[in-house]
Amino acid sequence: MIKEFVCISCPRGCNLKVDTETLKVEGNSCPRGEAYGKAEVTNPVRTITSTVKIKGAESPRVSVRTDKPISKQLMFKVMEELDKVELKAPCKVGDIVIKGIFGTDVNIVVTKEMKGV
Repeated sequence: MIKEFVCISCPRGCNLKVDTETLKVEGNSCPRGEAYGKAEVTNPVRTITSTVKIKGAESPRVSVRTDKPISKQLMFKVMEELDKVELKAPCKVGDIVIKGIFGTDVNIVVTKEMKGV
């Protein structure tokens, strides 16, 4: 079976065709496209960026992200878990909000300093 993707590894946005049985990739202009195409059919991952609630800060929410890509299958579960989180100010960039989410080696970290009011 052939799957088609637009590569997001660089600004070119190559149109990839990947054979799911042989993992042969066509349409890539660079080696990153080949790696991306293979990963998309074997184990797609994404970096998640979002916000969580925070008390006692100048804003009611603070931005967070995964510190490395996580399995695409876990995206909605991660977002549901982030909806349950409420931090207390202050917090700084890099503070770990959730360590090893769902038993992975991926942490959720703060991406914006938030001072208390």
